[in-house]
Amino acid sequence: MIINKKNSSQELFFFNEFHLWQVHFYITIDMLVKNMIGFIKENIERNKTIRYLETAVTATLLLLSAFLFLSGFAKLNACDGNVEYIGTLKMQRQFEAEDYDEDSTVCDVLYASGDLSLIVTYPYEEYVELETEEIDAYEYVTDNGVHLCFDHHPVDQDEIIGTYRQVMAQQETTRFNAATSFLILAVSLSIVLLFSGFFTVYEKCWFMAIMILSTVFAILFPEESANGVNGITIMLLYLLDIFLNILCELLISKQSRYNFLVSVLVEITEILICVILRYRFATMLVTLLFWLPIDILSYVNWTKHKDEEQDELTKVRKLSGYQEVLVILCIVIWTVVVGYLISGLNIRTDFFGYDRNLETMINYIDACASAVGIANGLFIFFRLREQWLAWYICASLEAVINILSGQYVLLILKLGYFTNTTYGYIKWSRYIREHRNDDRSMF
Repeated sequence: MIINKKNSSQELFFFNEFHLWQVHFYITIDMLVKNMIGFIKENIERNKTIRYLETAVTATLLLLSAFLFLSGFAKLNACDGNVEYIGTLKMQRQFEAEDYDEDSTVCDVLYASGDLSLIVTYPYEEYVELETEEIDAYEYVTDNGVHLCFDHHPVDQDEIIGTYRQVMAQQETTRFNAATSFLILAVSLSIVLLFSGFFTVYEKCWFMAIMILSTVFAILFPEESANGVNGITIMLLYLLDIFLNILCELLISKQSRYNFLVSVLVEITEILICVILRYRFATMLVTLLFWLPIDILSYVNWTKHKDEEQDELTKVRKLSGYQEVLVILCIVIWTVVVGYLISGLNIRTDFFGYDRNLETMINYIDACASAVGIANGLFIFFRLREQWLAWYICASLEAVINILSGQYVLLILKLGYFTNTTYGYIKWSRYIREHRNDDRSMF
């Protein structure tokens, strides 16, 4: 038997390398866990009364969230497919809900009669030939009294269960939004509890005020479905986006390099929102190709410039005049070019009701916001105070987009941006004044 010693030695080398990597990985994880536990022990809320109260509220919110989720899912799955056929009824076509053109591939047509509604999807070729103003719908009722309508008869069990779940999801939107809100609110309060010593009283109050406002808005102003995605899922992403963004903003204002770890989760969440709603493609591409890499690079760069007196702080600086002019010029050019290119893409979304003029307007605003966002990312990387001014502009542009798009819950996030940006600008300015003679190198 001939043994290939070369191959055996290579396999042994790779095995040893992999084993060393595993050991290094486990040691790193162990160190991180121990450091985190130590950090929590140092910063957990010291006042016993407040600590017990925050713990009790957190537990209550978690229990409420679990109850609402479980009861909501029970309602969604209450239908086993057994229904009684009632008969036909006339449903009127809702023309005001339609706004399609030749760029559309499929068209949803809404028919309604009283509290009952039915959506029928047509290929665009059939839609343009559609002249009828009403339809004969086939009405069924489930064992628990829920009425379902279809455009054909008979229907199979899978169609019945699927339609029932869609109807109940629409009816139970408030329940699921409340469950999601309470869950994220509980996580927010637990952060305040566990890291109390790391945050000031103002920072804790600001953080919780924004999250409570988000909870109220999520319950009062539920999101509608878009592009086949239920409004409950969209609201979940909105609330997650608000929570992560607010936490990230707070860490930036404290000159903490750990904001970039949270920022990676922010970028992933915002990419998902853009994909689901099929909008803000300039921001989505900038997030994917710029923000994710710059977050990692910024974490490394900030780690190199720790404050000598306070290890958790990072040294920060400010721009010169000619650099500001150059940045503004680049933003204007980017806005015009990218806005024009994105507007020419043949990608449609029902999120704007197929309003082409509104889509074009938002494309240009989004292009400008993405340009300011890139400048902001570079400012953060180089630890420049001007990143807070960029946040003011970016938050203003995104607020306009949110208003035009009807994303009212995200306006709470912009309120958080404006207030924390002022707070962060003041803190960074004070630090720069106190450290005028520090090292000014960018890298």
